[in-house]
Amino acid sequence: QVQLVESGGGLVQAGGSLSLSCAASGRTFENYAVGWFRQATGKEREFVAAISGSGGSADYLDSVAGRSIISRDNAKNTGYLQMNILKPEDTAVYFCAARWGEPLRGQYDYWGRGTQVTVSS
Repeated sequence: QVQLVESGGGLVQAGGSLSLSCAASGRTFENYAVGWFRQATGKEREFVAAISGSGGSADYLDSVAGRSIISRDNAKNTGYLQMNILKPEDTAVYFCAARWGEPLRGQYDYWGRGTQVTVSS
């Protein structure tokens, strides 16, 4: 099985930046797409970004596109989400997820436990 552990969350002021990391287990990390999702209090989970196993393709939620960068380092079995120009509405628990194959917006099999991102105004 794939085990995922997020890190990098915290409290940041609006307009600031944060870099989230997702450390994964396994020797075949490059075969898994990595996705990032978030869930604000009282809201449903939503897709944020995803990246293909090779890192060659990426997909972003419209509200974060242009100010976020998803990346990965397969040699380190780690995925990343760099978020810039953060807004209070970005406040949520952020989860990383993995699935075999394409970087879709759903149908992920493995999930981390989440890391809290809080953006103050």
